Amino acid sequence: MKLHELSDNQGAARKKKRVARGPGSGKGKTAGRGIKGQKSRSGVAIGGYEGGQMPLYRRLPKRGFTKPNAKHYAVVNLGLIQKFINEGKLNAASELTEEVLVASGLVRRQLDGVRVLNKGEITSAVTLKVTGASAAAVEAVAKAGGTLTVAEAVAAAAE
Repeated sequence: MKLHELSDNQGAARKKKRVARGPGSGKGKTAGRGIKGQKSRSGVAIGGYEGGQMPLYRRLPKRGFTKPNAKHYAVVNLGLIQKFINEGKLNAASELTEEVLVASGLVRRQLDGVRVLNKGEITSAVTLKVTGASAAAVEAVAKAGGTLTVAEAVAAAAE
């Protein structure tokens, strides 16, 4: 194969539709926009406008509440911790804190703390110290012979 023999797959590159280029193009005169009206002109921003009628998004009742100071945790699964231990990126013998998890690349950002969930299997006896953990995760780590300490003080110290 030579450089001049390279080409796109059939139908991969389509030519741009050139509108308003005369009657012979099939998209001349009004360029497929119809006749008159707001939508035929440039600079149109309709997005939910209903001609002065109260828009649907304002007619419907609003429900729920978004907590402005909600905590956002970095989620880690036990199976992923075990995978990192097997690959040698984490040392099961030492205490695994949130800082160690971030340094190993397992967690990208600490956010408001790290929360451990019980997805996957853990076989190594590890000592984990994190901000949060599910009850099943604590049980699974204990079953493997390790300890999982949930410390709310960890998040407060990071701030």
